Amino acid sequence: MATVVARGDAAQGRNAARTVGRHGASLAGLALPAAIALLLEIGAATGWMESRFLPPPSRIWENLSGLWATGDLAGHILATLGRVGAGFLLGVVAATLLGTLAGSSRLWRRWVDPTLQGLRAIPSIAWVPLFILWFGIFETPKLVLIALGAFFPVYLSLATALGEVDRKLVEVGLVNGFDRLAIVRRIMLPAALPGWVVGLRGGLALGWMFVIAAELMGASQGIGYLLLDGQMTGNAGQIVGCLLLFALFGKITDALLVLVTRPWLAWQDSVLPQGRPA
Repeated sequence: MATVVARGDAAQGRNAARTVGRHGASLAGLALPAAIALLLEIGAATGWMESRFLPPPSRIWENLSGLWATGDLAGHILATLGRVGAGFLLGVVAATLLGTLAGSSRLWRRWVDPTLQGLRAIPSIAWVPLFILWFGIFETPKLVLIALGAFFPVYLSLATALGEVDRKLVEVGLVNGFDRLAIVRRIMLPAALPGWVVGLRGGLALGWMFVIAAELMGASQGIGYLLLDGQMTGNAGQIVGCLLLFALFGKITDALLVLVTRPWLAWQDSVLPQGRPA
């Protein structure tokens, strides 16, 4: 009996240690930003740094809280979140369909994939004049540009993952009488899920990068518009505040994506615990 109780206590101790370790790892990631913020605050207070160009956290907070109090900041954040979400979904749907074709069809890889790989090298900002000419300056070109940013990482990751599926798994499907569609649906796509999830995270990150260029196309709302407004008025606090908002919401959406996709990869044998961002 005493042995059982001792084992239970030991297990509880290990669980408590793991919990403390996880919280400690999370807090460790905040140490560097906190140190930089403290350095900027001290530098501005002592005059060691020029706060007009490199604003301290207190000035950034003052700018953002002022915008929040008027209700403007919430509107800009919602506009950007809506654009990134809609553009990301459009890009993911297109990339998943075409990436599946690229990973499972030799004809696609021979005749179509080289063109897409060439288009991938075009910088995002270079598409802006053409999209304005095609779609005008309203929401459509913004969503298309963000979708384009999300498209290529997902397409490339999925096509590569499908191409690297173990041939033995495919042969098992053939032995069991699966047709080509069943092999893609029941063997290749599940095996390529880890690569697809990596592509989703990369596509989401690029979606956040492309939204800047998108909101330069005649936007009257959005964090990118707010960033440009800060540049026009010479308000460094507003500019840095917008950059921090991009970093914050990019990190939050990436964490949500990891959380949502975690059950799909529960089968994966990994050194790290599932769902822990690298």
